[in-house]
Amino acid sequence: MKKTIRDIDVRGKRVFVRVDFNVPLESETGRISDDTRIRASLPTIRYLIERGGRVILASHLGRPRGKVSEDARLKPVVERLSALLGLTVAYVGDCVGPEAEAAVGRMRDGDVLVLENLRFHAEEEKNDPGFARKLAALADLYVNDAFGTAHRAHASTEGITHYLPSVAGLLMEKELSALGGLLASPARPFACVFGGAKVSDKVGMIKNMLARVDVVLVGGGLAATFLKARGLDVGKSLVEDEMLSEALDIMRESTRASVPVVLPLDVLVAREVKAGVRTAVVQTTGVPPDASIVDIGPRTIEHFFGRLEACRTVMWNGPMGIYEIPQFALGTKCLINYLAGLNAVTVVGGGSSVDAVQDMGLAELVTHVSTGGGATLELLEKGTLPGVEALNDA
Repeated sequence: MKKTIRDIDVRGKRVFVRVDFNVPLESETGRISDDTRIRASLPTIRYLIERGGRVILASHLGRPRGKVSEDARLKPVVERLSALLGLTVAYVGDCVGPEAEAAVGRMRDGDVLVLENLRFHAEEEKNDPGFARKLAALADLYVNDAFGTAHRAHASTEGITHYLPSVAGLLMEKELSALGGLLASPARPFACVFGGAKVSDKVGMIKNMLARVDVVLVGGGLAATFLKARGLDVGKSLVEDEMLSEALDIMRESTRASVPVVLPLDVLVAREVKAGVRTAVVQTTGVPPDASIVDIGPRTIEHFFGRLEACRTVMWNGPMGIYEIPQFALGTKCLINYLAGLNAVTVVGGGSSVDAVQDMGLAELVTHVSTGGGATLELLEKGTLPGVEALNDA
């Protein structure tokens, strides 16, 4: 267990809060197209404001790679945050140096200040100790509420903790509680549903969860690699040939552990992966050589539901088809609807899965929607993260 903001007195203190404001911006207007990550930080920010903390917010945005980039400035975030909080949020054009120091010096209890993009400095991603000390010099306390970046040992997630008392924010606490519960004491039966494009992104997580669950269901692009590993022809489907041996290892381990890995019975196929094309449902034993698997089929949907019906805990990561194309999104949408009505602990992790749940307006009907992409995968694979390990123990 790690200390949280509930364990510290923040009144009159300068509190450096690492948040994840890496939000998507519209290319033409520069406006925020999805403010979910900003909204997720509000409970921590409000908690600190109400208790008289001087709240210094720091984040990255985009990939400026150590250089100032005008389209990666945090000004749109500041404007949205001000509207959400209903107060004026101050903003400074750097995250270290005289300008930042002066802005912090002007703060009063309950004020909120946003520092400029951390990744305008190459030292951030290098976890440079000197840069971490400069960040720490702005504050009396450190709070990590950026679960989505906690798998990175950067200056603002790991380095700074060597110089300040360091605790978790409320979002970080919520993520660790939900995902940690899957690893520690899930209600059983416990199922994991894996989708998405690549086995290579998830092989470590799948192997780790295989020792903890009662059944694994595989859809999406992952299924094509598993089906090919079983000797089936998957046509032109995207397959990671270098991962076929890993897929076989997972299936062999599933047999040893008596944990079934359930693959699709039927799939939706198309000769071109684009909107408006003709599609067909075929058995997985009959994928045409000139077609690609683009979604799971109706028999598979019903079969998956049958395996999930008795489960008390379900973790889902990755869409069942190419969700970005509505024609190939039925399997994913059916799964989301099913999970939203299931009487179980339901945890959704991974960027595309989260986007799909939010697009359908059903995020409130699942138990937990993780804000982390890579962080979620790494936590479920390794059981910890550098940015979490660095925080003070309770």
